[in-house]
Amino acid sequence: MKLIVGLGNPGPEYAGTRHNVGFDVVDRLAARFAPGATPRSRFSGLAVEADVGGERCMLLKPMTYMNLSGRPVQEAIHFFKLEPSSDLLVIVDDLALPCGSIRLRPDGSSGGHNGLADIGLKLGSNYWARLRIGIDPPGRTRQSDYVLGKFSPDQQAPVEVSLAEAARAAEAWATKGLAEAMNRFNTKAARAAPESNAKETT
Repeated sequence: MKLIVGLGNPGPEYAGTRHNVGFDVVDRLAARFAPGATPRSRFSGLAVEADVGGERCMLLKPMTYMNLSGRPVQEAIHFFKLEPSSDLLVIVDDLALPCGSIRLRPDGSSGGHNGLADIGLKLGSNYWARLRIGIDPPGRTRQSDYVLGKFSPDQQAPVEVSLAEAARAAEAWATKGLAEAMNRFNTKAARAAPESNAKETT
């Protein structure tokens, strides 16, 4: 069993916002690998079991809001007796990467992302894979307003590309392993900036 977690905020008011790209990728994976499946309420989230290229995967969207993402991940990890370093992938937005870019890493700091920080706190480790999706820096817009806002018209096309690439990268992680997935998909993020140290407010 592999656990693929997309981070975001629940509720229709947050649908399509920059902070919810993790949810968007999980929805794409569910539509492809578990078509017609109804998400179940499990682990304080919405979950779908799927066969991803022969690998049994749990696709999870925490319903606890971004800042409390750690509890659903912890519950699922403990229930399935998974090893986070090899069995967990978290998909998340990243202010430090340009729209259209993705970056897969085996571990790392939260980079100021409150969802990643809470997962690390609950698991007691940051040694688990994370797939970051670029949403562009906020510029002069307040960070909390920016991440909870929707993509601008000129961001739509590159974001659509990155969401599709992220879904393929998650599939490769589950079926081929982290190293091969990084080799294949991190080249897409050649323009990526270093991890942000800015602190989130959301």
